[in-house]
Amino acid sequence: MRPKTVVNTLIALSALLWLGDVAWGQELRFTAIPDQDTARLEQRFTRIADYLSQEVGIPFSYVPVKSYGASVQAFKNNQVQLAWFGGLSGVQARMAVQGSQAIAQGEEDQHFVSYIIAHHSTGLQPAETLPEAMRGMSFTFGAKGSTSGRLMPEYYLRLHFTQAPEKIFQTVGFSGDHSKTIALVQSGSYQLGAVNFKVWEKELTRGTIDPGKVQVIWKTPEYPDYNWSIRGDLDQQFGQGTAAKIRQALLSLDDPALLDTFPRRRFIPADNSLYLPILETGKAIGIFR
Repeated sequence: MRPKTVVNTLIALSALLWLGDVAWGQELRFTAIPDQDTARLEQRFTRIADYLSQEVGIPFSYVPVKSYGASVQAFKNNQVQLAWFGGLSGVQARMAVQGSQAIAQGEEDQHFVSYIIAHHSTGLQPAETLPEAMRGMSFTFGAKGSTSGRLMPEYYLRLHFTQAPEKIFQTVGFSGDHSKTIALVQSGSYQLGAVNFKVWEKELTRGTIDPGKVQVIWKTPEYPDYNWSIRGDLDQQFGQGTAAKIRQALLSLDDPALLDTFPRRRFIPADNSLYLPILETGKAIGIFR
């Protein structure tokens, strides 16, 4: 190949790479904690991407992740600029990226609770306090980074029994997500489990829960949970006012079918101060130092 041809080819390739980088940079990517069945999450957040693209005026794309930790890492590394986090993962992500903010939460997320569920073979019944008979049984949390599936249930277990879960139960596991926790306890693989109340109610409505095999025996006090969070440098990357447009689009979302997939009645304003109880609880059980 002649030298001039080589130079021209390199110039052309450089131009293509530059154009590709610009196109890539204009796409705003977001993720979500994998708290349920991945197929349902893909359907939900693909629709959210379409909605935000239309409302904000730039392309959005959903980036699935395999774990709660991976969602925080993607946010930290700027692989995503927006995320649907749980209370704990949101605090972790915002602490890792200066200036990051919680911008919206579900109306129900102001008053979230976790359920402790039990297999029928335990003989445990619904009660106002955690039963002493739980000692020595097998127990599964959800994901290690889950607020409703690990952080808050563990906090109240420690508070009541004055011991770590490993000292209370014969076996302690981590299912990875709420749907799996329900399935594991319903099958008898674990005698007890901790689960997000919204996922429990949704699965109950779908008919995937057999009340003859598994039931709720206790619920935690209320706490703040899920939230939409943005990186502190989002406007710097996508233009001044982009964060405000995203926030307004989420607060204006009124499609009942789409909201029902979360499931939430609507999204309402949020800020970092609402999640200080999560930070303090995390410190209390040793997640934050």
